Amino acid sequence: MRIVGSSVLKKNFFEYKELADVAAVRTIISGVIKNRDEAVRYYTTMFDGCTIEETRIDEGEIEAAYSNIDKDVAGALQSALENIKQFSRKQLEQFENFEFEIAPGVIVGQKVTPIERVGIYVPGGRFPLVSTLLMCAIPAQVAGVKEIALCSPPRFKESIHPLILAACGMCGIKEAYRIGGVQAIAAMAYGTQTVKKVDKIVGPGNRFVTQAKKEVFGITGIDFVAGPTEILIIADESAHADVVAADLLAQAEHDTEAVPILVTVSRMIAEGVNKEVDLQLNGLATRDIAKESIENNGIIILVKDIDEAIDIANKKSPEHLQLHVKDPVQYIDKLISFGSLFVGEHSAEALGDYSAGINHTLPTNTCARYTAGLGVKDFIKLQTTLKVGKKGLDKIGPVARILASTEGLDGHARSIAKRLERI
Repeated sequence: MRIVGSSVLKKNFFEYKELADVAAVRTIISGVIKNRDEAVRYYTTMFDGCTIEETRIDEGEIEAAYSNIDKDVAGALQSALENIKQFSRKQLEQFENFEFEIAPGVIVGQKVTPIERVGIYVPGGRFPLVSTLLMCAIPAQVAGVKEIALCSPPRFKESIHPLILAACGMCGIKEAYRIGGVQAIAAMAYGTQTVKKVDKIVGPGNRFVTQAKKEVFGITGIDFVAGPTEILIIADESAHADVVAADLLAQAEHDTEAVPILVTVSRMIAEGVNKEVDLQLNGLATRDIAKESIENNGIIILVKDIDEAIDIANKKSPEHLQLHVKDPVQYIDKLISFGSLFVGEHSAEALGDYSAGINHTLPTNTCARYTAGLGVKDFIKLQTTLKVGKKGLDKIGPVARILASTEGLDGHARSIAKRLERI
């Protein structure tokens, strides 16, 4: 990894990076809008190399996958599921229906309503991302979403990987489709003869899936437009170089475009981490991917003190932010822009990915400036209500009438005036 001083960082290091536009994404979406299931099957043959007549998975296949899952894996999934559920329930407690009298005779309120139907996309890469399904499905279920549909590419014997189907069974999801890529996003957004359109799409994907989500936003909701995964670690001289290196590599192995960053006050730690990265790469099963990520995107930034490191982190707004420093709790309030924060040497980012209960579907590419990770909030609508009596109308009606007239909206003013005349 390159070791540089903070003074060499350029403005674009902290800026949002636009997605490279792929015209084919729009072509595929248009094809699905026009030809629906026929287009889905056509693009599945083109991109996944298999011909599928029935895109929907039979419920019996889901049940069989669930019943045949390895006991240790089933136990781990159940433990993770329960922690995610507990955390999601705690999140839901923060949202409640309420009414209060904001002025005499004027009652305003909030109604918490779950989204009706949600589509989950689970990528079909080298390994079955069962944790992604849990992270998307459990908060939706806790929020009260009635219908959940899963789409995932047919990369395992022309179907969805049995571990993903087993996770569906564990979550009680009965609607799953062997559809991947842009065509899956289009099918969920616009609907086909087989796939009923959804109200929101969540879940990660490659750059084509990400652009597709961006294209269909408005027709349906999306969680966010995510780029390559990122980690930024702040370390001082108390950090353990081997642990820091392991955390950087854990992120680097996701993708050749992953962004592993270390910000440290110690040159000794910087050099020690660099050596450890090289050593640990040799024994890593995902070496080729992690090595390319480290070489192309990895960087170690030397700073004068922790405050400068915090300033860099806040400007960068990383997906994952990790503190390998003495007494890390003292810095929490200073850190304001991140997807998820991992406090102290034992708080491995990988725990957040799987078993801690917090969500691993997080904003990247500086988007943590304005949004947070996936959670119950993404599956509910906070709807406002208003009840006004005569006394309330007399209080706030004239205010509204004056402001409407000021804005030149005579119809608005008249609708208030008509009511005021009656009282």
